[in-house]
Amino acid sequence: MRKILLGIGIFLVVLVAALALAPVLFKDKLRALADKQIAQRVRATVQYDPANIDVSLLRSFPDMTVNIRELRVIGLDSFSRDTLAYLPNLQVGLDVMSVVRGGEIDIKTIELERPDLSLRVLKSGLANWDVMISDSAAAAKGQDTSQVHLAIKGWKMTDGRLRYEDLTLPFAMQASGVNHSGSGDFESNVFDMTSQTTAADLDMTYDGVAYVSNKQLDADVTMNMDLNKSLYTFKDNQIKLNDFPFSFAGAIGLPNETDITYDLTFKALETDFKTLLSLVPGVYTEKFKNIETSGKVAFDGYYKGTQNEVKMPGYGVNLAVTNGQFKYPDLPQAAKNINLKMQVDNPSGYTNNVKVNIPQFHLDLGPNPVDGNIAIDGLEPMRVDGRVKANVNLAEALKVYPVKDLAMRGQLFVDGTAKGIYSKTQMPVVNAAIRLTNGFVKSAQFPAPIENINLNGTVVNTTGKVNDTQINLPQFRMVLEGEPLEGRLTARNIDKPVFDANVRGTVDLTKITKIFPLEGMTVTGRVAGNIAAKGNMADVEAGRYQNVVASGTVKANNVTYKSKDLPQGVKISSGTATFNNNQINLQSLTGMAGSSDFAASGTVSNYMGYLFTPGQSLKGTMNVNSRNFNVNEWMVDEVSAKPTATGGKAPAKAEGVLQIPKYFDLVLNSRVDNVTYDNLKLSNVAGTVTVRDEMAKLNNMTFNTLGGTFGTTGSYSSKNLAHPKFDFGLNIKNLDIQNAFSAFTTIKRLVPLAAQVEGVFGTNFSVSGEMGADMLPNLATLTGKGVVDVVKAAINQSEVMSKIASLTTLPELKTLVVVNKAIQANIVNGNLVVQPFDLTVGDVKMTFGGSNSLSGALAYVTALNVPTGKLGSALSSKLTQLTGVKDIQGTERVTLGLNIGGTMTSPVVKLTSGSVKDQGKAIVTNVVKTKLTDALLGLAQKKQAQRDSTTRTEAAADQTAEEKARTVAEKARLEAQARLRNQVGQGLNSLFGKPKAKPKPVEPTPADSTK
Repeated sequence: MRKILLGIGIFLVVLVAALALAPVLFKDKLRALADKQIAQRVRATVQYDPANIDVSLLRSFPDMTVNIRELRVIGLDSFSRDTLAYLPNLQVGLDVMSVVRGGEIDIKTIELERPDLSLRVLKSGLANWDVMISDSAAAAKGQDTSQVHLAIKGWKMTDGRLRYEDLTLPFAMQASGVNHSGSGDFESNVFDMTSQTTAADLDMTYDGVAYVSNKQLDADVTMNMDLNKSLYTFKDNQIKLNDFPFSFAGAIGLPNETDITYDLTFKALETDFKTLLSLVPGVYTEKFKNIETSGKVAFDGYYKGTQNEVKMPGYGVNLAVTNGQFKYPDLPQAAKNINLKMQVDNPSGYTNNVKVNIPQFHLDLGPNPVDGNIAIDGLEPMRVDGRVKANVNLAEALKVYPVKDLAMRGQLFVDGTAKGIYSKTQMPVVNAAIRLTNGFVKSAQFPAPIENINLNGTVVNTTGKVNDTQINLPQFRMVLEGEPLEGRLTARNIDKPVFDANVRGTVDLTKITKIFPLEGMTVTGRVAGNIAAKGNMADVEAGRYQNVVASGTVKANNVTYKSKDLPQGVKISSGTATFNNNQINLQSLTGMAGSSDFAASGTVSNYMGYLFTPGQSLKGTMNVNSRNFNVNEWMVDEVSAKPTATGGKAPAKAEGVLQIPKYFDLVLNSRVDNVTYDNLKLSNVAGTVTVRDEMAKLNNMTFNTLGGTFGTTGSYSSKNLAHPKFDFGLNIKNLDIQNAFSAFTTIKRLVPLAAQVEGVFGTNFSVSGEMGADMLPNLATLTGKGVVDVVKAAINQSEVMSKIASLTTLPELKTLVVVNKAIQANIVNGNLVVQPFDLTVGDVKMTFGGSNSLSGALAYVTALNVPTGKLGSALSSKLTQLTGVKDIQGTERVTLGLNIGGTMTSPVVKLTSGSVKDQGKAIVTNVVKTKLTDALLGLAQKKQAQRDSTTRTEAAADQTAEEKARTVAEKARLEAQARLRNQVGQGLNSLFGKPKAKPKPVEPTPADSTK
C-alpha cells in the first residue's frame, strides 16, 4: 500500500510540476511560432506585447490554453489607418500532445472576450479582412504550411462589438453586446455547424436608409456544411428581432470562384400582430409586454439566384396585416383598423426592375384616419401611382402612441396624389396640399415651446413636365418665446426655379437645435434678419445677378458652431452684414476660430453662385486682424482630410497638413500680432494672402521670429492633399545661426555644419517642394537657390576643421571667423550644393565648396594656398610627389587640394592634389560644377521616373475603367432583357386574358434509332 501511495504521490507531483512548468517550457516556442506564422501568412500589422502572453494547462486541461491580451490587427495600404480587430482577451485552445510532439500544432478552440471587429469592403471590392495568405501562395514561396492545423471543435465570443460596411452595395451593419458561440467538426468535410447568437443592439442600413434600428437579436442556427461541394444548407433555425420570430430554409453555394448561389425562403413563425409591432421604432420598451394588441400578420419571402459581377439574386417579400390594433394601458385611445398589404417582387434581382405594391394601407389614430396606397415599378425611371391622406389632431395622436417628453397640439392635414414617371426629365402629375393650424411643440430637451405654428402650402404639377411644378407657401409663422419668425415662398420650375421669398424675424439657434437636434453638430446663438429674394435660378447660374432682386440685413450675436469636421469650433461674438444682388457688405465681424481670435470686415461677392451653383467660388476682399492665431489646430489628415485637432486645447505642434478651401476666391489683407506655427512663435505678421483654387498666395508677408526679420512671397497648394506643394521666396535678416539650427529641421539636415557655427546671418533664397504630413518641408523634394549673407560667424570645435588643421599642420585653421561673406547655394533633389567661396585665415587663402546629402554624407572640396615654409617635411614630401617639383621648399607658395568626405561626426579628409600655381578657385569650381550637374541629372531622372509611373498608373486605370464599363454594359443588357421578358409576359396576359390551364403532358414519341 505504501508503494501504491508513493507511486500516486510521485505521479501527482510530476503532473503538478508539468502544469506549473508549461508556461516556462512552451511560451517562447509558441510565441516564436506565432511570430513566424504572422510574418509569413498575414498581410497586416499585428501588434501585441510579448509580456501579455500566458500559457496554461490548468484552465482547459487536457488542452493547452494560450491567452493573448491587447492584440490589434491593422490593415495595409488602403486600410493602413483601419483597425480590423482589437482583441482585449484572446484564448486559443491547443491539443497539448501536438505541442509536445513538436510537429503540426492543432488549434481546437478559440474564445474572444469583448472584441471590437470592423469589417469593410471598398467600392473597388477590396475587403479589409482579406489578410490571410493561402496555403498555395505560401507553398509557392517555399514556406512551411504544415506547422498549424485548424481542428476547431468550438468557438465563443463574449460581449463583442461588430461593424460591417460594404460600399459596393452600399450596406452597413452595427451590432453591440454580441454574444456568440458555435461548434462543428471542421476536420470532417460534411458536418452540422450549430451556433447561438444574441445582440443587445442591432442596426442595418442600405443606401443610407435605416431598415433595422436599435433591435435586439436572438438567433439559433443549425447549418449543414458540405465542404466538398461548398454547399451550406439551413436546417433547424430560428431568428428573432425583438419579439418578431422568423426562419430560413434553403441553401447557399459557392460553385466556383466568381459565383454565389442562393436558394432561400423565409417566413414568420408567428401570426400575432404584436410580434410585428415590436419592430416599430420606440415601441419595444419595458412597457411593451403590457400593450394590448389584436390582429394577424403574414410574412414570407424568397432570395434566389446567382450573385457575381453582373448578376444579383431575385428577391421578394410579402407582408400583410389584418385588423391590427394596439393600445397602451396608460393611454386613453387605441390605434385601430390597421390594415396593410405589401408586395415587393424582383425576380431578376436587378434593382431597377423592382416592383413595390401597397394597394391598401389604413389606420385610425383614435378618431383620426390615415389612408394610403402606392405602386412603384422600377427606379430609373420610376413609375409611381399613389396617394396619402390624413387629417390628424396631433394632441389626439399622442393619446394613442407615446413619445416621451413631447407635447404637441394642432391640426395637421395632408392630401397628396402622384401618378406618372419620375426621372431626371419627367415628373409625375402631382397634387399635394399640407396645412398645419395652431401648431404647438414642446420637448423635455428644451421646455420653451414653439407656438402658433401656421403654414399652408401646395405642390402642383398638372403636365408631368419637371418645369411645370409649382410650390406655393403663401404663409408660415411661428413664435419661439415671444420671438416671431415668419415668411412666404413661391417657386415654379424644378430645373431652373423661379422664386419669390422673404423671411423676417429672430431665430434663437440654441433653442431651435435643442428642440430639433442636429446630429454631430452643436449650434448656439441668435440670428436676426429681414431677407427678401426674387428672381430666376437661370440668372443666378449665368451670373446675371442684376436680374435678381435680393436685399436684407442680418445680425448675429454669440453664434457658435462645432461639428465632427470642425471640432475646434467657431464663435461669432457679433456680426452685422447687409447685402444686395451683387455682394454682401460685412460691416463688422468679431469672434474666435478655435483658440484664435479674429476681427474682419470687407465685401463678399458671387455669394448666390457659391450657394446655389456647384463649382462656383465665393469671391471678395476682406481685412482680417487677430491678436493670437494658432495654425496648428487647423491641420487635417493628409489622407482622410479629417481634422487632426480634437477640439480641446490647441496643439503645440503641427499634426497634419493645412487644407485650402476649394471654392474660395478671396483676398485677405491680414495683420496678426502673434502666430503659432508648429513650435515656432511668429510676431508682427502682416501681408496679403490670396486664396484661390485650393492655393494660398502670399504677397509681401513679413514677420519676426527667433530674433530675426522674415519676408516671403510665394504660394502653397493643397490640390493634392497627400502631396501639398509650396514655392516661396525667403528674405531673412539678422537671424542667429544657433537659434535657426535649433528651430528648423531643414537647417539641421541640409546644413549640419551650422551646429558648430555661432553668429548672425541673412539670406535671400527661393525654394520649392512638398510639405510632409507634419506640415514641414519634405527635404527629399526640395529645390532652390539663393545667397546666404553671413554677417559674422565663428566656427569652433569642428571635427572637419580639426582634421584639415592636423593634415596640413596649420593649427590656425581649427577656428575660423567669417565676416560679411555672401555664399551662393543650390538645393537640388534634397541635396545642398554650396558654390565656391573664398576665405582668408592669416596668410592662408582658402576656397571652399561642394555638397552634402540628406543622409549626412559630405562631398566637399577645399583648396588652400599657403606659404610653403609653413608646411611640415612629411607634407612637403607628399607635395613633391604630386607636383613633380623636387625642391618644393624653394617655392614661395603652394596650393593644396583636399577632399572632405564621411559625415559631420566622422569626417574623412584627404590630400588629393598640389600645385605651385594659385589655382584653388579653378579646382573647387570644377568639382562643384560636376556635383551640381550630377544632382540636376538625378533630379531629371527622378521626374522622368515619376512621369513614367503616372503613365503606367493612368494606363492601368484606363484598363480598369474599360473592364468596369464592360461589366456595367453586360449588367444593363441582362437587366433590360429581364425587364423585356417581364413586359412581354404582361402583354400576353393582357392579350389573352387569364392564363389557361396547362395541358396534360404528352408522352414524347420515341426517337427513331435507325436514323
